[in-house]
Amino acid sequence: MKTQGVLPTKGSRVWSIVCACTLLPFTAYAQRAPSVPDRPWESGRAENGLHAGPGNEMKLDPAHIYTLSELIDLAEQNNPATREAWAFAKGRATLLGISRSDLYPTLVAGALGATSKDGVLINENFALQSVGEYDLVFSLSYTLLDFGERRGHIDESRAHLLAANFRFNQVHLELVSRVLAAFFRFQQAQGEVVAAEANLTSARTVREAAEQRLGLGVATVPDVLEARSAEARAVYNLESARGARQTASGDLATVLMASPPSNYKVQSLDSLPIPDTLDETAEQAISKALALRPDLLAQMEEVRAANAAVTSAHSEWYPRLMFHGDDGYLRAYGQQSPLPGAYAGANVYHAELSLNWTVFDGGRRRNEIEQARASMKRAEADVDRKRDEVSDEVWRAYSDVNTAFRQRDAATTLLTASSDSYEAALESYRLGVRNLVDLLAAERDLADARSADITARVGVLNSLAALAYSTGDLLKTTARRPAP
Repeated sequence: MKTQGVLPTKGSRVWSIVCACTLLPFTAYAQRAPSVPDRPWESGRAENGLHAGPGNEMKLDPAHIYTLSELIDLAEQNNPATREAWAFAKGRATLLGISRSDLYPTLVAGALGATSKDGVLINENFALQSVGEYDLVFSLSYTLLDFGERRGHIDESRAHLLAANFRFNQVHLELVSRVLAAFFRFQQAQGEVVAAEANLTSARTVREAAEQRLGLGVATVPDVLEARSAEARAVYNLESARGARQTASGDLATVLMASPPSNYKVQSLDSLPIPDTLDETAEQAISKALALRPDLLAQMEEVRAANAAVTSAHSEWYPRLMFHGDDGYLRAYGQQSPLPGAYAGANVYHAELSLNWTVFDGGRRRNEIEQARASMKRAEADVDRKRDEVSDEVWRAYSDVNTAFRQRDAATTLLTASSDSYEAALESYRLGVRNLVDLLAAERDLADARSADITARVGVLNSLAALAYSTGDLLKTTARRPAP
């Protein structure tokens, strides 16, 4: 006899508790439409802990002057891109271990306990019998021959692992390149501040000279006003340069996974060694890139993986020889009414050797081979395309370095000439030989020359970094942790 449950009525306290418990998960996370059209919707989920708080940002020491190598090391240690690529490579390593495990036999231990009571129909009655079985068994399975299928899977997994390791190095290469680019932008902005401060000093000197000549009665008020206007323009340019420096500082801190408003110091541009010439030819640089670029090497490993997949697909055309065996101990109890029960036990085993050969599959194996070959051809084409891209990238970077060298020499000559011209114009103006227009023109030329000198010096470093990235040389001094 079944008992029927009674639902609580709506007026009962039990009903209220049931409703509250049932609706609580929905009301806590329910989405409601905005109540008014003139204000944005507030989800109200911040108090539920669904909004992530600030991450564990790295703290930079404001009293320490960080060198470029230290900044690169900090970025490699803290940027999550390296940990993501490392974890992916570790996963590929486990897949290789899984593929290798197919070379070994599989041993399984099992225990079985079963009991049953059944009847055998004899004339008009059932003869009932009870049977209980307890079985302990060890099962061994092993593929003796597969004509290269397992070896193909192992070679494919090994190639994928090497490709993942090379991509792990590529992540480091790109991260170092990002640090260098942000660092040089900061150096450019910092140099522009120094140049703007020097320009303000020059503009202030011109204004003081104009006021002095006005006091002597040999200059006009418009001359003084124009000199003051030039000084105000220099102040404006200085503040703009300081703002750009703050932005560049925040960009560099972001690459380091530090807070953008971090207060820190880095080594100056003057402390960085800048070479004058390249010690290798363009052909040597291209050959080095084709041998070292991790992204190109990763694609080459993908070709090897595709080739191994073709080998595995070919093995499906051949038979597979397998062994399977069981060895165990069986103990059983049996009883048939009205006879007494009895126990029995025995060692049991089973062994089989099977040869399986797919004779017809509707073209599946043929299509799988064609698919594997198409993947291999595509991977080979990608390698050829990447080689051309790398060669062109190295050639452009090599040409940019030589151009940057010439620009730096020209900027140095320009700065020297502009400084001499400004000093001569200032002295001549004080002596009354030159007018204010000539002096202001010389001042503007000097300001442009200072900016061009900073741009040219940083340009050399940027072009050298681009060349080192395109050839893979950046990994020689920055890779501090081994690949998985």
